[in-house]
Amino acid sequence: MSHDLAPQPLTATAGLALQGSLRPPGDKSISHRAMILGLLSIGETRVEGLLEGDDVLRTAAAAEALGATVERLGEGRWRILGVGLGGLTDPADVLDFGNAGTGSRLMMGVVGGQPVTATFDGDASLRKRPMRRILDPLVRMGTEVVSEQEGGRVPLTLRGPREAIPITYETPVASAQIKSAVLLAGLNAPGITTVIEAAATRDHTERMLRLFGAHVEVTAHGPEGHGRTIALTGQPTLRGTDVVVPADPSSAAFPLVAALIVPGSEVTIEGVMMNPLRTGLITTLIEMGADIERLREREEGGETVADLRVRASRLHGVDVPPERAPAMIDEYPILAVAAAFAEGTTRMNGLHELRVKESDRLAAVADGLKANGIAHIIEGDDLVVHGDGTAPKGGGTVATHLDHRIAMAFLVLGLATREPVTVDDGAMIATSFPSFLPTMQALGGRITP
Repeated sequence: MSHDLAPQPLTATAGLALQGSLRPPGDKSISHRAMILGLLSIGETRVEGLLEGDDVLRTAAAAEALGATVERLGEGRWRILGVGLGGLTDPADVLDFGNAGTGSRLMMGVVGGQPVTATFDGDASLRKRPMRRILDPLVRMGTEVVSEQEGGRVPLTLRGPREAIPITYETPVASAQIKSAVLLAGLNAPGITTVIEAAATRDHTERMLRLFGAHVEVTAHGPEGHGRTIALTGQPTLRGTDVVVPADPSSAAFPLVAALIVPGSEVTIEGVMMNPLRTGLITTLIEMGADIERLREREEGGETVADLRVRASRLHGVDVPPERAPAMIDEYPILAVAAAFAEGTTRMNGLHELRVKESDRLAAVADGLKANGIAHIIEGDDLVVHGDGTAPKGGGTVATHLDHRIAMAFLVLGLATREPVTVDDGAMIATSFPSFLPTMQALGGRITP
């Protein structure tokens, strides 16, 4: 999908209660990592439930350009024949990641640790996103930055060493992308590569490295144990394996909140990943009074999953602690929507990472709230939303800034406001939730071009 096409505005209008069940797309984080580790493994990796959004397809194309055989077997079913560590080849063309921040940053870790040269690029949004925080540790590991745009932005070219240098690296911010890039580069290092993070971030890379045969040790770090020390033993033999991708909790967040705020709704969301480092939104919503019931907890793809039964609820404001941010960093836009319907004040603390997502999400959320008559304020890196327990007025047009989560969050808002809400462009929703529109319509949501 090109982000240079004409904008595709969408409008959401309040209607009847939402009813029914759905399974959200496969988790984007795990889908990216399955492709990448399939590339770096010897033998065949088969993936079920892969998210076939634009972001993941860009990662699949990059894996193929670096030497893997990548084949689609059917809906969500893929086969990757890997080349193993040290077996990558220089791509014949630029690796174009479109809007995929995760895919591009993780693959920089791969290239940065392997004896290959590759150029990374993306769309207008990705070209604005900072990559210096990824490049700094990679340079310490022996990566050469052959060329880059101002501030370490794409397009940029990396040349990896014959063997990466094992390092101990303390991440400057809580970021699973930084951690993962360093660990992926460390796969080709002789020795132990260690990442220290002050606040634990999503641990899919560590789990999947073990699934493919790497040795990874994780211990608590810091006075209160909120952080983690991750030690990877380099130069393992990774072997292809089968991966079942659970449903993405970040995608599930949109129908989940819609069911909470549209009166009379009851929706069941199937197979949602319940990794505790990804369920900060659910924890917060339950604190706000949400009726969310976990059903049929089970294991899929090395992760705990459950079905969630969600009923419309009266919500109240809460204080969201900053240490919860890594477990819900992508869910703050939709939490702000829920907070608009809650009675009282909701304070979301420590959102500095939102400023360097697909857009400046903190500013984009605030602008969207303002356009729809919702009382709020930004104080430093905190977002404060004031609600009175009734439906906001709505009626605004929201600038999405090519950000899929901004688009989906404010379409959900419009399903319950007194007046319809329009987003200026919904095309980029396909990067993470290609079936969002028909899924919400099947539940009874009124979203139209």
